[in-house]
Amino acid sequence: MSGRELSRRFYHPSIVGPLLARTPHAAALLGDGSEVLGFDDVVSTDHDFGPRAQIFLPTEVDPDPVEKALTALPAVFEGMPVAYVDIDRHGGEPPHQVEVTTAPAFFTARLGFDPVDALTLANWLLSPTQRLATLVDGVVFHDPLEILTARQSKLRWYPDDVWRYVLAAQWLRVGQQEAFVGRTGGVGDDLGSAIVAARVVRDLVLLAFLIERRWAPYSKWLGTAFSLLPLAKTVGPPLRDALHAENWRDREAAVCAAASLLAAATNRLGLATEIDPAPRQFHDRDVRVLDAERFTETLTSAITDPEVLALLARLGRRSDGTVGSLSGSIDQAVDSTDVLMHLPAVEPSLRHWASERPALPSASASCGPFPTISSSVEHRRKNIPDRRDMQACQCALVNEVPRHPHRRSSAPGSRRASKAPLSASDTRSCPAARLMT
Repeated sequence: MSGRELSRRFYHPSIVGPLLARTPHAAALLGDGSEVLGFDDVVSTDHDFGPRAQIFLPTEVDPDPVEKALTALPAVFEGMPVAYVDIDRHGGEPPHQVEVTTAPAFFTARLGFDPVDALTLANWLLSPTQRLATLVDGVVFHDPLEILTARQSKLRWYPDDVWRYVLAAQWLRVGQQEAFVGRTGGVGDDLGSAIVAARVVRDLVLLAFLIERRWAPYSKWLGTAFSLLPLAKTVGPPLRDALHAENWRDREAAVCAAASLLAAATNRLGLATEIDPAPRQFHDRDVRVLDAERFTETLTSAITDPEVLALLARLGRRSDGTVGSLSGSIDQAVDSTDVLMHLPAVEPSLRHWASERPALPSASASCGPFPTISSSVEHRRKNIPDRRDMQACQCALVNEVPRHPHRRSSAPGSRRASKAPLSASDTRSCPAARLMT
């Protein structure tokens, strides 16, 4: 029996539900756990698995009578113990796994804000998709007051211009690496070519989630969830070919084929002016690419929301003027599990780390004043407009200008050729200069 079905039966109709019949509440299976997304199997039962649910009370309801009522839970349900060890709760002690909470507390603990309120641009960009997936795609057993469904509805998907921005940033990630599949292969570095191809394949898989308007889970279930997307039927085969190719030419062709299919799917969204999805030669080199940055440009050009436009203006364009410098959402800027899964807890430490770094001149001039550090996660999220790419920050800290990894500049005295030191104007346009300052 799946964890979802086990928990549904545990709540309704015979066990938890009747104990709370006189108390207004909602019940669900949300948050952490493979069973929340329906991906659990027999291996999942070896830890933190059993009948469980969350009970969400209106904020004005006293939880003590509910906790008392739950002491009447049976010791065993469907042959499984009702009280069992959950390493993430109760200090490892084996209580029952019916969590009594409120919707504002539950969602704020996982996102840093309550989605029943108006969502800001920072709320969207700082919400990891794996967190959103476990909140939106989890199962609701009982919600007569729409305590949960109202919040799930608010978190269902990005507003259109935020969607354009995140899509543009994802295409930019592809554009920054796609030429290296052939470039590394051309010098005989087949391992390097395979590594780059695997990175691009992952970015294309994540791009498919964005096109399909589905929140991507974390890496353990990324491939499984991708296989359920409608796009997987056509895009999946060339992605697998790219990973299994034995030479860089076949690898490059497979990456281009998958990217072209996703480019056509992006066109079908109607979010921006259509772009030719056919692969092409990379400059005058013997390398084939989609030239994914074209989609970054057309998507950002279609944005009209003032707040997103202001973000684009703050981020600026690359020194050669070819494309915007997009850090994207937190999933696109950061690859740390601890940050993505525990952002409200680790954010103060990240800010402290940033405050210990050497000062970067003129950073505040282009970004405006930042608030002082507050103990309130909600306060920080409402006042800090965005986060910056950690990798770009490292570039700034070693006095280098972040630049396109394969764009060749023909401008006389270009920084790529001169290796000139970081100037104040470069600092103002550098996303890293404003990372958690």
